[in-house]
Amino acid sequence: MKLLVTGGAGFIGSNFVNLFAEKYDITVLDKLTYCGCMENLRDVMNKITFVKADVCDAAAVEKAIKDCDAVVHYAAQSHVDRSITDSDVFIKTNVLGTHTMLEAARKHDVRFVHISTDEIYGQIESGSWTEQSPLCPRNPYSASKAAADMLAQAYFTTYGLPVVITRSSNNFGPRQFPEKIIPLFITNALNNRSLPVYGDGMNVRDWLYVIDNCEAIEMVMHKGKPGEAYNIGGGNEMPNIEITKLILSRLNKPESLITFVKDRPGHDKRYSLDFSKIKKLGWQPRFSFEDAMKQTVDWYVDNRWWWEPLVK
Repeated sequence: MKLLVTGGAGFIGSNFVNLFAEKYDITVLDKLTYCGCMENLRDVMNKITFVKADVCDAAAVEKAIKDCDAVVHYAAQSHVDRSITDSDVFIKTNVLGTHTMLEAARKHDVRFVHISTDEIYGQIESGSWTEQSPLCPRNPYSASKAAADMLAQAYFTTYGLPVVITRSSNNFGPRQFPEKIIPLFITNALNNRSLPVYGDGMNVRDWLYVIDNCEAIEMVMHKGKPGEAYNIGGGNEMPNIEITKLILSRLNKPESLITFVKDRPGHDKRYSLDFSKIKKLGWQPRFSFEDAMKQTVDWYVDNRWWWEPLVK
């Protein structure tokens, strides 16, 4: 089976490629922006085809998608803070780029796996979102992803393109660019720098180990029903301050490194996913949160060569 994986040099995409390079004939298409790097693929470069290109480049996409059986569309701008200060690139990559990919997939009748996020639902005070919950994004990043979701679903309804959508909770694990909370706090702690916690630190997220997410995505690629979305959760809800203290404890660093800072505009209070639908396909997380956090922290401890050039 031949796959085109967009954004395959980024965090989740590169973990997917490393996990399945032996199983599939994979072409990676990636622009190599600040959060994508060739080092993420160095162990599998002899097993894949790499194309440096933008998902908005229709000619490059058309060439890369030829003869593929499926597209796994990871490519996206994903950092909420950056979307608040400069939303332009988020609209271009996440909306226009997804449109370019969908058009190419439609022309070649290729199965399309669109990788989305739980953030498109907005915040929830109690209970959990299902796939039927209304979309209510509250920042430019999540709004751009919601727009991409709706485009993907429209291509199924209008053209019959075999589209499936995954919406995962917050991922963590190896190769995550150190701007997201877990790798940022790990690398800051290792350098004895302060860990900036927004507001009171009580914003709640559900944490999903990246390998579990990649395995769920592969299952949806094969077993997901076209036109359907699938929530992927880890079942590990906890406030940011608790995550922060766990990292410090694991690294034997003092809690005095914690600094509370002004909250982010429109900071969603809580995310929570009902992911019973994908469990019916036969998936569930393999890794306990404790084991996944240990592996993640240890990876950053052991791979300073990877993240030190990225940290100012």
